[in-house]
Amino acid sequence: MTQRARERGSRDRRTESPRVRRVEGVPARHPQRTRRDPRGAGARARLRLKLAAKQASGAARVLGMSTTRRAAVLAIVICALAFTLAVPLRTYVSQRAEIRVQQQRQAQLQAEVAELEARKAALADPAEVEAEARRRLRYVMPGETPYLIQLPEDTPQGQGQAARQKAVPGDSAWYQQLWSSLGG
Repeated sequence: MTQRARERGSRDRRTESPRVRRVEGVPARHPQRTRRDPRGAGARARLRLKLAAKQASGAARVLGMSTTRRAAVLAIVICALAFTLAVPLRTYVSQRAEIRVQQQRQAQLQAEVAELEARKAALADPAEVEAEARRRLRYVMPGETPYLIQLPEDTPQGQGQAARQKAVPGDSAWYQQLWSSLGG
């Protein structure tokens, strides 16, 4: 083989090498040309985008999934997290509501306790106990004469009308009328 054939063969091998690929529209790498060429920046940006796309597709190849499958797996993971957090969150919210109700109940009971303490302090006075006994139990002191006055307005309206209706003989039940007619 001659020297020229060797050069030609080595040149052919270099261009056929899988590592050296020419992209259409992108000039060969010559530092002088890319520095002067204003389009060189655009070509570099395109190369960077292609490299990023290759890296992203490389990640997909490593996982063995397409973009759609990865999105589906991500959605499933998010749903699983949501369902995992839903029960404790619901429990937390219900417990907060229960705490709020119990705090209101506690405030009510504290007010009631304060009212009863005031009542207890008032009943510690013997004059107050005597007044309560007279009013509620109608007690009198020895030597006093009690009087009980009941006015007609004191009876409720419904009781007076019910008593008058029972007095009318025509409104009694049929068996009472039969018995009264037989008995004479």
